[in-house]
Amino acid sequence: MSELTPDQERRYNRQLIMPEIGQEGQVRLRASSVLVVGTGGLGSPVLFYLAGAGVGRLGILDDDQVDLSNLQRQILHRTDGLGMDKVESARQALQRLNPDVALDLHKCRLTEENASSLIAPYDVVVGAVDNLATRYVLNAACVMMRKPLVEAGVSGFSGMATTIIPTKTPCYHCLFPRPEAGLQEPRYKGIIGALAGLMGTIEALETIKLLLGQGELLTGRLLFVDSLSMGFREIDVERNPECPICKDENGTTRSPSRASPNDH
Repeated sequence: MSELTPDQERRYNRQLIMPEIGQEGQVRLRASSVLVVGTGGLGSPVLFYLAGAGVGRLGILDDDQVDLSNLQRQILHRTDGLGMDKVESARQALQRLNPDVALDLHKCRLTEENASSLIAPYDVVVGAVDNLATRYVLNAACVMMRKPLVEAGVSGFSGMATTIIPTKTPCYHCLFPRPEAGLQEPRYKGIIGALAGLMGTIEALETIKLLLGQGELLTGRLLFVDSLSMGFREIDVERNPECPICKDENGTTRSPSRASPNDH
């Protein structure tokens, strides 16, 4: 196990003194890789906190350009970057934050054709998108590739988060078998930026727990946030034995469980 440099020891000091992380955990983070799909209101805090924590390699996937309407919530981007590709804007911001992190830029839209090849090199995938169609594509690819998926959504003042470990926990399609059953797309209902920051931070924390093998994950449960009342509520959820995405080859599913990070 390679040691941290003196600069890295200073940078990550507040993590190194935590018994759950220490030198071994920090080296583990440095050796890990995460693909973040989307650099918007959710993806911005995810990428910032994963880079700040010292995750060694981050994939940044987005096909859009920075627009003035993004800046109310997408904290990776700046006014002087209007019109810039979001992946490049994100790269510049994250490199300023932590030049030790390797950054892979994927300027494209996630599709059924490219999803598997895009997620294959990474240990964990984070869904940070604002449309349901992409969520279903990403979920199916992660299930097929057996990649842990950390998922969140925001709409208005409401948020939702869960973590999916393929073959062990409900997948997104188990939870929302019809597109209309999920949260309404933010573009139709609007979004408060601070809530996107909160839900993206929850995604980042779930990802760090996964990579470190620490704590109890949001598996087999949906976390709902009502920011108007500042209420947090959990619902236990089970795998759908007839789910066309994640049922076993023999047509059955394993019983759901609250997975620990070491289960993936």
